[in-house]
Order: sequence, then structure tokens, then C-alpha cells
Amino acid sequence: MKIKQVLKGVELVIADLEVELNGSLRTSATLCARLHDDNGKEVIIPLNTPDGRPIFMNPENAITAS
Repeated sequence: MKIKQVLKGVELVIADLEVELNGSLRTSATLCARLHDDNGKEVIIPLNTPDGRPIFMNPENAITAS
């Protein structure tokens, strides 16, 4: 394993996310990356699933911060 690059401008945060699972709303403390997208908007990208499994940082999963 090797480090290809270190991302700048990324902050790790724990966000209390709300998600609908099996027809009911649930909340979960989720490890996320906070950064600015190409348009300069602040976005939050979850780094794990609601049940705690890690996932790759994917810009398609970004949630616009309000």
C-alpha cells in the first residue's frame, strides 16, 4: 500500500445524519469529510454506512451543507 497524495482542504467531522431505512427514519453519528466542491459550495461526504461499515469517499454521495 502506498500514499498517492494527501488531500488539502478536507476536514473530518462526525455528522448526525438522518436516513430512511425500511420505511422509517433513523439517525446515526457518521464519520464524514467536509470540503468545498468545484462550485465552491460546502459539502459533506459520508465515509461510512449507517450501520458503521467504511466506504470510499465518493463525491456522488455528497450532501450540500446547509
